[in-house]
Amino acid sequence: MSLSIRNQIPGTVTDIAAGEAMATVKVRLEGGQDLTAAITLDAVKDLGLAEGSPVRAMMKATEVALATGHVQGVSIRNQIPGTVSDVAEGGAMAAVKVHVDGGELTAAITRDAVTDLGLVAGSPVVALIKSTEVALAIA
Repeated sequence: MSLSIRNQIPGTVTDIAAGEAMATVKVRLEGGQDLTAAITLDAVKDLGLAEGSPVRAMMKATEVALATGHVQGVSIRNQIPGTVSDVAEGGAMAAVKVHVDGGELTAAITRDAVTDLGLVAGSPVVALIKSTEVALAIA
């Protein structure tokens, strides 16, 4: 199956905390970062997820925000440090590619945000992704 989601980073499930209908699945990415995905219990069962399962963590570029440093005082738990490798600006939006250990992420953000944050190739950034916006696929 081909997908339009470009942000796909391999990892391994390290923990599953099941609730009544949802679960939080912790994934150790190949670069060593920890990521949390909030998915349904049905998805956990359908995918056959367990500790040690190889997965691909996926998130749309529109769901990746960028900051110039680690952010405190927010509920977003997925904060992955990286370095801007490319900025492609359009009329209103920009696609910012970020090299992270173990892969690459693309963030679709406004041109104003690129300017305000001073983003250029080589800029250190932190990718922010809500756990509810992370999908998992079996690897």
